[in-house]
Amino acid sequence: MHNWNTPKKQLTRSRQSTIWKLNQHINFGLNGIKLNFRLIRKYWKSLSIDPKRKQYLHYLLWGKLS
Repeated sequence: MHNWNTPKKQLTRSRQSTIWKLNQHINFGLNGIKLNFRLIRKYWKSLSIDPKRKQYLHYLLWGKLS
């Protein structure tokens, strides 16, 4: 993922930046990066992604439809 409007130096290892990165990767493409399912499970309630993608990810993570 290449995000042209956010300098990488401003991204820290805070909770908000981790959630932002996960949202960006899921919504706009991974560009060869693998998702960290442990982080997705940890921040599941905080993610703001497309409802259909969220339903699909829910199925992948927990093996059942929501």
